[in-house]
Amino acid sequence: MRRSEREVKDFNEIVAILEKCEVLRLALCVNNEPYIVPMNFAHETVDDKLCIYLHGAKEGKKIDFIRKNPNVCFESDCSYKTITSEEACKWSAEYQSVIGSGKIYILEDDADKMHGMDLLMKHYGFQGKPNYPPQMLKAVNVMKIEVSEITGKQHILTQ
Repeated sequence: MRRSEREVKDFNEIVAILEKCEVLRLALCVNNEPYIVPMNFAHETVDDKLCIYLHGAKEGKKIDFIRKNPNVCFESDCSYKTITSEEACKWSAEYQSVIGSGKIYILEDDADKMHGMDLLMKHYGFQGKPNYPPQMLKAVNVMKIEVSEITGKQHILTQ
């Protein structure tokens, strides 16, 4: 990382940044054609292994790409604030961000899908135990990224 003083190395701190984020940008690539899409997401850590859950339609470009190449990368950021100055070259920004990569899987088992959906609902503020009508669960894909690499970066001036 070029700006090593901004690197977040502690895994728990990286996860804490991810918890504050509301959108994850999923990057896919097939036959040298890149594709990126913003998505709702949730995460969990099990045995020191980070997994990210996403949901979406059963068909479309994103699913076509995932089926052809399960290698993905992702980015999520939060706490953005423009820092202004009288001099143009002294403008900057505060931010926190996470970038990672791994393999993505489309979950088939209903219990696994519900687990991922429960995490998604919790991440966005749902309280209690959600109920998923069977027809809705069949109509949605729930995907899981098993994260193999993750980095964090932040530039916070006003804490």
